[in-house]
Amino acid sequence: MGLLFDSFWRAAAYCMRPRVMALSLLPLLLMAALALGLGHFYWDAAVRFMHSLLESSALLASIWSWLQGWGLGDVTSVMAPLMVVLAVAPVLVVVSLLLVAVLMTPALVSLVANRRFPNLERKKGGSFVASVAWSLGSTLLALVALVVSVPLWLVPPLVLVLPPLIWGWLTYRVMAFDALAEHASKDERREIFRRHRASLLGIGILTGYLGAAPSVVWASGVVFAAAFFVLVPLAIWIYTLVFAFSSLWFTHYGLAALQRLRAETSTGVGVAAAPGPHYHMGSPDNPALASAESPVVAPSSEFPASGAPTP
Repeated sequence: MGLLFDSFWRAAAYCMRPRVMALSLLPLLLMAALALGLGHFYWDAAVRFMHSLLESSALLASIWSWLQGWGLGDVTSVMAPLMVVLAVAPVLVVVSLLLVAVLMTPALVSLVANRRFPNLERKKGGSFVASVAWSLGSTLLALVALVVSVPLWLVPPLVLVLPPLIWGWLTYRVMAFDALAEHASKDERREIFRRHRASLLGIGILTGYLGAAPSVVWASGVVFAAAFFVLVPLAIWIYTLVFAFSSLWFTHYGLAALQRLRAETSTGVGVAAAPGPHYHMGSPDNPALASAESPVVAPSSEFPASGAPTP
């Protein structure tokens, strides 16, 4: 638990560094450019598709008619673009996580390693390709879990539990691997995962709940439609900063655990190789070896090698 809390406070302090704040804005800028590009080419088509989808259901059509009867006007024209944004929002969150893993995590690991662990050997147990493949595979599993669990979100307690658990598991898988990829060998990484699996998963779950905090911003964007396009980038930036904090927490914890593991290994080897009293079987070819019953005793001033007592 000491290692868990120590790495937590160190990660929180590192988030205040200007370099970390600047890195947290980089994925946001890239996502904004991607959103603007996709919106320029596909926004009208996506809104038309969503508009036709909302009007194609008889049940929804009756709801729209009922709302129009209350003087709300053409509800589908307002709901269609809002539904498009809400449908794209989870994809933006996933892209945010991948960008943090690919762009931010190596820089944050290097920052922590250079400042706190400058003498820790880099064994490069995980390549860039392995990291990307691991992140994509874990993200795909998380998306499948999200889609499967969507019906359970209608149960009020589960909507507060399932998404943070899934994001926490995904964060644990991605961040823990990337935190150790540069410094730990494959065997060391597996050993740390085996020893510290509960703590690492706990970090992932806690940061998963922290990642759920921007949901308040999403809800505010739905309520205050005029400020929606201001609140959405703010929420994405908060997600990115939470992911940066997660990366720092995993890095501080993982590298400290790796340092302890290597210290234990070194101490264990030293103890195993420490000299002690040895008894050897006699051999006619080696007169320096004594019999099994008699340990080798070095000559002393009281009993010299000749066997004659001192006067």
